[in-house]
Amino acid sequence: MSKNYKFHNPEGVYFISFSVVNWLDVFTTNEYKDIIIDSLHYCQKEKGMEIFAWCIMPTHIHLVFRVISELTPQQVIGDLKRFTSKAIVKAIRENPQESRKEFLLERFANAAKNSSNVRDYKFWQHENHPIELWSPKVTNEKINYIHYNPVEAGLVNRPEEYVYSSARDYSGKKGLVNNVIVVI
Repeated sequence: MSKNYKFHNPEGVYFISFSVVNWLDVFTTNEYKDIIIDSLHYCQKEKGMEIFAWCIMPTHIHLVFRVISELTPQQVIGDLKRFTSKAIVKAIRENPQESRKEFLLERFANAAKNSSNVRDYKFWQHENHPIELWSPKVTNEKINYIHYNPVEAGLVNRPEEYVYSSARDYSGKKGLVNNVIVVI
């Protein structure tokens, strides 16, 4: 991984994206998206994560955040990814309505075979591509990028229509993640 893609400043505000292995579209099911929401709430409450923007797309997640605790951003994101990986794979295994169960679990198992740090199922790609946001201009560009991602993907016509995004908070509505820090 390039030195440009590391959490250099533990107190910095970062834009990150992380994707499901093979860009599998897992987050088409609300049950799996809700695991992410619950995990973000936990990280806010227990790990000092402040969230400025977020969006759950079918194959990936975007966040603008910082950590205001003794933990580092990489520790918090590592914990988030480890927990959600296990919880989502378990939910897929136990979901009787999941028509792609065997397909998804086989892909996750194959990805684990090629990984030195995962045993059974690898859910997330390794990279987060953190970019520290140094200025309000760059921060607003990344937030707009996040909020317009569902529009560009053809999921909605306007950012605030997408429920699994902080665009609702920025439009004055209550979003699914508590205490989003709206910056303008």
